Amino acid sequence: MSEEQVGFRVTGVVQGVGFRWWTRRMALHLGLRGAVRNQPDGSVEVHVRGTPAAVRLLKDALQRGPSGARVRAVKRISSGLPIPDDGFALEG
Repeated sequence: MSEEQVGFRVTGVVQGVGFRWWTRRMALHLGLRGAVRNQPDGSVEVHVRGTPAAVRLLKDALQRGPSGARVRAVKRISSGLPIPDDGFALEG
């Protein structure tokens, strides 16, 4: 089964609303591994590795976000971040 590594930058009201924890829970539920981190500009970066179908489902979920978040945009970005062999890291 093929895998891909993708990054997303999520903008809007996405810090201070449990977005990283929610993203981690969603990604693990979908069988993805990776990392999520807050950025100084108020956005959140998500880097994942997994099946293309699971990555698409996560992107769809990121566009909604957890209750309390107000997602403005989810943009695909390149991801050179080292991805753990298993699990999902919360950073910054």
